[in-house]
Amino acid sequence: MTSALAISLVLSGCSSKETTEVKDSGGKTDSSDQKVTLTFWDENAGPQRTPIWEELISRFEAKNPDIDVEYVGLPKDSAKQKLDAAIAADDMPDVASLQTSWLPEFSLREALLPLDDYYSQWNEKDKINKSAIEFNKDIVLDNKLYGIPYTQNLDILWYRADWFKEASISPPESWDEFFTAIKSMTDKDNNRYGFTIRGGAGGSFQLQRMLYAYSGIEDYITEDGKSTINDPKHVKFLEEYLSLYKEYTPKSDITNGYKEMIAGFDTGAVAMVHHNIGSYGEHSESLEEGQYAALPLPKSEDGKYVAEGGNTIGISVFKTTENPDAAWELVSFLNSAESQSYWNEQVGQIPTNSDVLNEEWVQNSQHIETAFKVYEDPNLVLYKPAFYLPDYRSILDNVVDPGTQSVMSGKTTVQEFLDEWAKAIEDSQKKYEEHVN
Repeated sequence: MTSALAISLVLSGCSSKETTEVKDSGGKTDSSDQKVTLTFWDENAGPQRTPIWEELISRFEAKNPDIDVEYVGLPKDSAKQKLDAAIAADDMPDVASLQTSWLPEFSLREALLPLDDYYSQWNEKDKINKSAIEFNKDIVLDNKLYGIPYTQNLDILWYRADWFKEASISPPESWDEFFTAIKSMTDKDNNRYGFTIRGGAGGSFQLQRMLYAYSGIEDYITEDGKSTINDPKHVKFLEEYLSLYKEYTPKSDITNGYKEMIAGFDTGAVAMVHHNIGSYGEHSESLEEGQYAALPLPKSEDGKYVAEGGNTIGISVFKTTENPDAAWELVSFLNSAESQSYWNEQVGQIPTNSDVLNEEWVQNSQHIETAFKVYEDPNLVLYKPAFYLPDYRSILDNVVDPGTQSVMSGKTTVQEFLDEWAKAIEDSQKKYEEHVN
């Protein structure tokens, strides 16, 4: 069994073929002669990904001459805030690429259009990763489908393979080796650091995934409503991890966001970076083959790989669209095998359409092979964050990101920081249960 086939079976399950055809709406409104315009918002715009979307939109318009699509690119670090403002002003796009963690909040705010009826009639629905579809439904209160995932991700380590080879240092396989390698690869006299920490916007996601990868804890919240964020294992790890700052990582890390973090790796300032397989596009443009490679995050203390469930991005339709049929035409087009293959090959992530998994580019991608190694492991632990909490994302943005900086600047202890984070989650969980019950 090939790796691609194996992961398809693991993540999607086997299913019978669906023969029901979706009605040919042609993407039109009630007036069949009327040409419609859709707005599409991209939540991670930039020089690497924007051209990909523009090409896909051009292909869609060629196949659907009665539909125009206006592309709007949102920088990743401010995309959520811009979407929040659009919802508050009732001035939303027709279609958007949305992170899975946003779906619970947006659905509670009644901003999204349920896609269940469209999806159930779609003749390609059985090709989309079933576990990802079910996850998207499970995390929202009404258990409806608000997004079709077109890509799956995994947090990994990128490392300068050429530097490690020159130094005769093996890539780290354990957390002890991880910390040792960072110190060994640091050469401050030559402005080279062993690692870089994302202390700025968005760093909370990576920090959380690293904590659970280290501890192996499966429950994000226990049955009695207690957060596991401030577990002693997490305290121990984070004290060692953040102590690397300034000594073995750049001083600028305290404010570095995604772009600065990746630039440090791609320009030769750091030997390793923790991100995900989705930064492959940037690395491949800046570095030569053989200079860089992907590694799984080390196994937990009890010898298991740990990954975050629901690490996908999907296409959603906003409830205010005046052209839902046309919007669905765009959603289904972007989730076709051809579109998913084009997008994921260039970005470097895992397609959710099973028809793509055996394509040559998937089979020959070292970083995707690394992801398969983790996802196919029979002992893999998939922990599930509390995406269903309406303020889950705001806790990460407003508690965790500034809290990380506070520890890095010496104003707060790790224990105090994790206790504050845990309390925010627990308070949110309590409010959620009161609302549901």
